[in-house]
Amino acid sequence: MSEVLEELISLLKLEAIGVNRFRGRSQDLGFRNLFGGQVLGQSLSAAYQTLPDGDWAAHSLHAYFLRPGTVADSVEFEVDVVRDGRSFTTRRVTASQKGKAILTMMCSFQHPEEGFVHMVPMPEVKGPDGIASQLELARKFRDYFPERVRDIYTADKPIEMRVLDPVNIFAPQKKEPLKYVWMKADAAMPADLRDHATMLAYATDFNLIPTALHPHAVSVAQKDMQVASLDHSIWFHRPFRMDEWLLYVIDSPNAGGGRGFCRGQIFNEGGELVASVAQEGLIRRRQPQEAGDA
Repeated sequence: MSEVLEELISLLKLEAIGVNRFRGRSQDLGFRNLFGGQVLGQSLSAAYQTLPDGDWAAHSLHAYFLRPGTVADSVEFEVDVVRDGRSFTTRRVTASQKGKAILTMMCSFQHPEEGFVHMVPMPEVKGPDGIASQLELARKFRDYFPERVRDIYTADKPIEMRVLDPVNIFAPQKKEPLKYVWMKADAAMPADLRDHATMLAYATDFNLIPTALHPHAVSVAQKDMQVASLDHSIWFHRPFRMDEWLLYVIDSPNAGGGRGFCRGQIFNEGGELVASVAQEGLIRRRQPQEAGDA
């Protein structure tokens, strides 16, 4: 296993600090604030650690980002045991920094069972071979990044992401609000499917809201753009592995009121729909001096 992948798996595991209370480290990805995907993955990890004995798997989560997090502080998680049933069990997770909630999440887990099956077909797109990764593109445009974050953006990544027909974030042009991303952990992972679920939650916050910017010829790299996740939902449909290629199909059917709405479908290479995602995010032009909470 690569060092950066091992670090991410460790980041998504938490220290127990009391009954149903946990603490997680923070990671600096070079963004203005703490990466929301980190808090999503860690919150799901916290919920997993409070489940009763049994073969439980996450089937859905619904989260609201309440305040921007900071990379300078650890994150504390408190889990409320809402319900333990025979087929489903439910948890409420609150993530906090310095005593203030930054995220609240409801998540539900289910015992595996058989039932009716149908799914949409995977789009017919080029496979991952021969597509430049986002890391390769970042290194190609290394000198365009601010010096403060240059090394962070061009460092080795635990999850390789390859975007079909990527946007040049330094010179964006109008295009359809649609994106195809192949993604995979950069090395083999442990067999525990909880690790794969928490890492997918982490990864789904990448690439999503920027898709809503495509029709407007703007990007997250512009100083006058304020972009932030407001809420996030994931439905886990069937087992998957993060160390095998997954296709993340993203579209944005609506933007308005300073918000962009995006949907995601995640397929394995066999064409099975393994998860669905929805998110609304803040997409707002602002003056350089503006700051503070949304």
